[in-house]
Amino acid sequence: MEEKIISIDQGTSSTRSVLYSKKGELLDSSQEEFEQYFPNEGWVEHNPEQIWETVESTLTSLVHRNDISSNEIASIGITNQRETTVLWNKTTGRPISNAIVWQDRRTSEFCDHLSSDLDLIHKKTGLILDPYFSATKINWLLKNVEGARALAEKGDLLFGTIDTFLIWKLTNGKSHKTDITNASRTMLFNIVNQEWDQDLLKIFDVPKQILPEVCDNASDFGSTSILGGEVKIGGVAGDQQAALIGQCCFRSGETKSTYGTGCFVIVNTGSQCLFSNNKLLTTIAYRLNNEITYALEGSIFVAGSAIQWLRDKLNFFEDASETENLSKNAAEDSKVLVIPALTGLGAPHWDANARGAIFGLTRDTGTAEITKATLESITYQSKDLIEAIKADDAYFEKLMIDGGMVANDWFCQKLANILEVEVERPKIIETTSLGAAYLAGLSADLFENFGSLSKLRQVDKTFKPKKEDNNYLEWSKAVQKILT
Repeated sequence: MEEKIISIDQGTSSTRSVLYSKKGELLDSSQEEFEQYFPNEGWVEHNPEQIWETVESTLTSLVHRNDISSNEIASIGITNQRETTVLWNKTTGRPISNAIVWQDRRTSEFCDHLSSDLDLIHKKTGLILDPYFSATKINWLLKNVEGARALAEKGDLLFGTIDTFLIWKLTNGKSHKTDITNASRTMLFNIVNQEWDQDLLKIFDVPKQILPEVCDNASDFGSTSILGGEVKIGGVAGDQQAALIGQCCFRSGETKSTYGTGCFVIVNTGSQCLFSNNKLLTTIAYRLNNEITYALEGSIFVAGSAIQWLRDKLNFFEDASETENLSKNAAEDSKVLVIPALTGLGAPHWDANARGAIFGLTRDTGTAEITKATLESITYQSKDLIEAIKADDAYFEKLMIDGGMVANDWFCQKLANILEVEVERPKIIETTSLGAAYLAGLSADLFENFGSLSKLRQVDKTFKPKKEDNNYLEWSKAVQKILT
């Protein structure tokens, strides 16, 4: 009986369960969106139980549709939206509140109060103090949810990023574990010593007993009986590191950029823990067999979610696929500029309080021009990140791209033109789930090593840069107008 792999790809706006062959071929997938909550300005929340329900239903749908049993599944991999924070009652298994999503900005004032600890935090975590990361979210929940601190002191409260919460649910409370990439994004984990850090726990007032065990990316995270018989959970990585693995960026200098809800550029720096002088993040790319690989990352908070905003809030179109034709048909001389700071600005500005703006509107401006300018803004933000990577002397040649937005050829060519580098799109553009499958497969000995994975990678199309006039300089000036 041929063994298969299932990836659970739990994202910011939807959950997908994906079936792969033992050769890494995508066989089928099941996807469900879930509700986003915005209770106050700058707040973004998810209901963890709703997320769990989408995991259950997509897994069930995938298994029934393909008529497979648990003994055909070699391993399950999990990849997830990073930094999103859940606290739950260890006894009841119930979350004590909604999850605070990575995009949430409610702790910006608390971050301002920690300015004296900036250097210490950066040296230990490689991160820039910002509401983006989990530590300030945990602090907020412990302070603001009634009874949370008392539960923690009794040893009856658990913290997890989404991967940890799903592992807990899948194993019926037997495994409270995370992987090292998700741990490295909490702002509580020392990426040099590779352990939860006492100084950081003190700064953010987080009790160590609520934190999960930290494992390699391919490891034993426990077993689940959700598919009938017992199936091992063998691979876990945060979504951006999973995409790096799915793109087979295993050598120093290999770089990927994922265009999903946000945009995240990661360059593999090998065994070198390279600290940025240009407001990029130093992060853990992966750890296998206790051997660490580091990376530099640039984070853009709003990419595909800007397209979602045009669709759902402004009703510009019914489906994101329409953006390609709209952009092609926009007036060529349009000077419209969009700054999509809908949840603040990430790298290299790190302004939690910045808000979005549209410049250059005229009587001739329509949906096509604003849509085009929104797509262009994502290429301009990407250029900001690439320039920062170069300024940090990180080795860089070409860009491997993935995520839902790169199905748009106009966008991909525009990206190559603006960045002035070759842009390469793989045949499987949803590489986050593929990376999780690779990790699960490594854990189950379906794949021998990284070399065997690299042989599986297939390129769909390469976009070579063309010279063009663009509004990048004007866009950069416009960004300065909204910084706080």
